Amino acid sequence: MTYRRKILGLIGGAAVAALATGFSAGTALAQEVTLKLHQFLPAQANVPKLVLDVWADGVEKDSGGRIKVERYPSMQLGGKPPELMDQAIDGVADVVWTVVGYTPGRFPSTEVFELPFMMTNARAVSHAYWEMFEKHMKDDEFKDVHILGTWVHGPGMIHTADPVETPADLQGMKIRGGSRSVNSLLTKLGATPVGMPVPAVPEGLSKGVIDGTTIPWEVTTALKVPELVENHTEFEGRALYTLTFVLAMNKAKYESLPDDLKAAVDKNSGLEFSVFAGGTQADSDGPARQVAEDLGNNIITIDAAGVEEWRALAQPIYDEWLADMESKGKDGKALLEEAQMLIEKYTPQYSN
Repeated sequence: MTYRRKILGLIGGAAVAALATGFSAGTALAQEVTLKLHQFLPAQANVPKLVLDVWADGVEKDSGGRIKVERYPSMQLGGKPPELMDQAIDGVADVVWTVVGYTPGRFPSTEVFELPFMMTNARAVSHAYWEMFEKHMKDDEFKDVHILGTWVHGPGMIHTADPVETPADLQGMKIRGGSRSVNSLLTKLGATPVGMPVPAVPEGLSKGVIDGTTIPWEVTTALKVPELVENHTEFEGRALYTLTFVLAMNKAKYESLPDDLKAAVDKNSGLEFSVFAGGTQADSDGPARQVAEDLGNNIITIDAAGVEEWRALAQPIYDEWLADMESKGKDGKALLEEAQMLIEKYTPQYSN
């Protein structure tokens, strides 16, 4: 081999090696993924800290660090909480956590779990919600987005400036509701519902825009509600209401992932995650309730006999929801019966 041919051979080999190395590096680089996770609560609130961070950390770990989840609390990517679902669909954010009821009537099947006195405990209802999502909602109402988790919070209740022991006490009160089901319930109970996202509650209370709010115990600490009102009304047995949540991902972003990275996302999502999320929120109710107790606030518990008056006033909401579902071409009666059956099925499993 001549010196010239030897040099050309070395150059050619180096070029092939460089090309191969570049291709390999390029492939690895293409598989490095950043997901922007957007939501409406402060980073230190229970859901971001105890649920969303657990999900994000799990995805990062199970992807071997090839997925990075950037977390944007308090609407830092812009917009308002009711816009979060569209941000996920449009790709403004890759993943969002949101209250389904922030877009009233858009995902009506989820409202079966928000009907008054449906909710037993958050784990059982979140389990039922995921099953019904996969069967009825995944390829219908949520077809434009990839859902990672579906869950509900712990028992919904009322927090007010003046005490509420009966529905009559709500007459004339302006109460913030978190969904159209809750707002309808408030109307039936004699209050004036005020729609506002949960981050606006502290200002609404402090400025007298609202006289109270419907939220579970869990979120009261982040919002400083026990410092802003002195009365809290809770219910024995089934909850007055609950809200539905989703953790949703941009569909194209999910589908663009290689299979092993999809597997990392899938491993941290789905039924088990949904039950974990709902249960974790509900588990935070107790410590939050204790904060109100320590402040000397007035905690009113409506016993089983008292609940019947509330139930009777709330019953028309079922009829209205069924009629609304029928107008949308959906079998609300079948959905309601299935939800009730699943909740009854799973409640003993999670009641311990």
